Amino acid sequence: MTVDSQGTATAAPVDAPGRAAGKSKTPPPPSGPKEVLQPPRGRRSLPGGLLPYLLVAPALLSMAVLLLYPLIRNVVLSFQQVNKREMITRETVWIGFENYTKLLGDADFWGVVVRSVGFTAANVALIMLLGTLIGLLLNRLGKKMRLVLSLALMFAWAMPIVASVTVFRWLFDEQFGVVNWLMRTLGFAGYEQHNWFETGFSTLVIVMILLVWGSIPFVALNMYAGLTTVGTELYEAARMDGASGWRTFWSVVFPNLKPFFMITTFLEVIWIFKAFAQVYAMNLGGPDRGSETLPVYAYIEGLGQQHYGLAAAISILTILMLIAAMSFYFRLILKQEDES
Repeated sequence: MTVDSQGTATAAPVDAPGRAAGKSKTPPPPSGPKEVLQPPRGRRSLPGGLLPYLLVAPALLSMAVLLLYPLIRNVVLSFQQVNKREMITRETVWIGFENYTKLLGDADFWGVVVRSVGFTAANVALIMLLGTLIGLLLNRLGKKMRLVLSLALMFAWAMPIVASVTVFRWLFDEQFGVVNWLMRTLGFAGYEQHNWFETGFSTLVIVMILLVWGSIPFVALNMYAGLTTVGTELYEAARMDGASGWRTFWSVVFPNLKPFFMITTFLEVIWIFKAFAQVYAMNLGGPDRGSETLPVYAYIEGLGQQHYGLAAAISILTILMLIAAMSFYFRLILKQEDES
């Protein structure tokens, strides 16, 4: 600042940065090796490959406690004779493969196996057929009707098993059932207090209707979700070529959704093959054990007849059958990957 002759103070011009005389310039960066920053003390980084295993460790531990340990105990039990006497005396009697040889030589066991396989095949075929058709219908409906149908499917899917079995038992009731009333209304004779649970076959048919009704929503909604991934240009190309609806499905929809059909069919096989609550709650596996499937057969032999070792062997054989089905499925998956 300077003062002129009039006594007025004026500010001196500010020098440009770095141009003022006598001022030091910005020091150059050090020429030595750069200093490596160390993480703060108390916090050490995990090895790169260890973190994913630590994240899945709780889930693996829970599965080991809830699934693996009971499975191992079940395998051990299948090699023992555990009946009412052994339960009272707490005596461990090892009998090796005697439970398995007894089952494999029992005609009743093979009858239940054939019944379970046929029951599973019929259910899965109907579920996949009707679920696919309803999924295609969802894809063609407008927004409002699609919403209504989707809500109806969700309500059917969300209904508890015991509640749905109770409803179906009322529908097919001998005296007050709606089905008997409907058959009489349509003019059919012989449905005055007709007993729909008189035979094991008719009981399984009712259970099959229940299982199909409860499983269709899963297939239909997933089918609709898969159809949304198929490009509209493929449908337009098929229409330009003059393809019918059936030809369009086999040439456009099925090739694009083949993985969906494979995984859904496999999941339905597992779901139906191990279905227990619906079969048992409908008629307790009766009459005369004529509607037993493998899970119900194992339950009745175990808790009903108190042959716990034999029941464990039945459950292990059931698991082996499912593993055989899984191996077939995984071979199909690997074959498809090799072709693609």
